[in-house]
Amino acid sequence: MIDLKNHNIILTGATGVLGGSILAKLNQANANIIATGTNQTKLDILKNKFENIKIKKFDISNHNSIEEFIDECNIIFDNKINILINNAGITLDNLTIRMKDEEWNRVINLNLTSSFFLSKYTIKKMLKNKEGKIINITSIVGHTGNIGQANYAASKAGLIGMSKSLALEYGKKNIKINCVSPGFIKSEMTEKISDNFKKILQDKISLERFGLPEDVANAVLFLSSNLSDYITGETIHVNGGMYFS
Repeated sequence: MIDLKNHNIILTGATGVLGGSILAKLNQANANIIATGTNQTKLDILKNKFENIKIKKFDISNHNSIEEFIDECNIIFDNKINILINNAGITLDNLTIRMKDEEWNRVINLNLTSSFFLSKYTIKKMLKNKEGKIINITSIVGHTGNIGQANYAASKAGLIGMSKSLALEYGKKNIKINCVSPGFIKSEMTEKISDNFKKILQDKISLERFGLPEDVANAVLFLSSNLSDYITGETIHVNGGMYFS
């Protein structure tokens, strides 16, 4: 069993289905966690469920406040942030010729630019400790593209490219940056898909089923542990064989 005792972790997007599963897995492994999100009620529910975690309401799209946010987390963790998990993200789907400027900008700013600034200011702290890990949650769409998701696909592909660049820049400082790329994962969204379309999608998946949030959380747990200490600049695909890199 993986034990993350004494590992200090910042998790963004903790109140969603995927974030909640990652949180549960890390908490089970005894990690020290600051869970962030924009909905205080949902954060309070997480705190009641996982008493050992710390919660912090924060909007990562507020780029001017990210440095202060990381400073505050660093103080909470006694000046040692071990792991940052950039999980928060949004979708605003539309065909390209119909996509509004705001739909493009909001998705890029939150999914990519926010992750850049969170990584930037966290790396500054990690450099002082001469170690650290950043795990970016991307998407199969960042590799394959998808109709109506030019903004989302671009944000996730950008996150992958950014992660590789950061891995090259800071590997010599013992800071590892990797991605986890989910495919179709069971959620409230997939439950709304018609049976016919589900069948079409599942026929494209080698394992012939959608994944579970826990499948993604397991990959994050692995990358958070010392079992992955010689891995950086990589993407772990959790898609049941729908896409091979």
